[in-house]
Amino acid sequence: MSTSGQPQFRYTQTPSKVLHLRNLPWECTEEELIELCEPFGKIVNTKCNVGNNRNQAFVEFAEQNQAIQMVSYYASSSEPAQVRGKTVYIQYSNRHEIVNNKSPGDNPGNVLLVTIEGVEAGDVSIDVIHLVFSAFGYVHKIATFEKAAGFQALIQFTDAETASSARNALDGRSIPRYLLPEHVGSCNLRISYSAHTDLNIKFQSHRSRDYTNPYLPVNPTAIDGPVQSTVGADGKKKEPESNVLLASIENMQYAVTVDVLHTVFSAFGTVQKIAIFEKNGGTQALIQYPDVATAAVAKETLEGHCIYDGGYCL
Repeated sequence: MSTSGQPQFRYTQTPSKVLHLRNLPWECTEEELIELCEPFGKIVNTKCNVGNNRNQAFVEFAEQNQAIQMVSYYASSSEPAQVRGKTVYIQYSNRHEIVNNKSPGDNPGNVLLVTIEGVEAGDVSIDVIHLVFSAFGYVHKIATFEKAAGFQALIQFTDAETASSARNALDGRSIPRYLLPEHVGSCNLRISYSAHTDLNIKFQSHRSRDYTNPYLPVNPTAIDGPVQSTVGADGKKKEPESNVLLASIENMQYAVTVDVLHTVFSAFGTVQKIAIFEKNGGTQALIQYPDVATAAVAKETLEGHCIYDGGYCL
């Protein structure tokens, strides 16, 4: 029972893999629904901000027993389901699937919904997504998640014009091959407009970033993500290795150009490509080698050392 005296669950309805959620904050986002429900199973569809007060939503699980697990969990828990401090009332829906009648992407807006086909979560980092879309304008926020359609991202620009430029240029294209892991083949972008206008990012993590708020807290658990880190002989965690290095240049007093980076990093092997970009007020670069071994040697040798006085390559 909730503090308001309303039952949080209705037991008289037939179980369904679609749950009906009530008493949500009117500004509740799809990401918040997924965050609430995802611990109980795979979410294949959502429909939020429905009803006269925009405080209801529907969530569809891949399997009915996953929806039952969520209902059972909160029915026996002393803590009710909550979003932004509001108690959420949950019941089985009388529908067995969610049908979205609106054609996605019809109305231009400043937020893009990007489906990255041919990859799984973890194959494309949020930093790579930011790098690709920043070419068209300032990216305010990014939120990534998984649904039935695959690995997706919401990308917020300043205005609809900038978002439209990015969509027109990238829809149907692929992320550059050198930014992808070796095991990924084709990686097509399918882009439409989102109904969102301002994404609600709670933490900086491997799943979400707010580039407008450098003081937003970092979620350490989310940064670590589901990837299992390997442990070295010294007992310390080792980062997953790649043939592409991400270098952050700190304490810069002189310009660091592509030519400068090429000179420094080519001392360890052939540098195939370099991309420099600005992020959170700092300068970063992606440096691609032909193989992981060469990149590992360069990282081990250069990390923490000076390029020249005043500039450090991490």
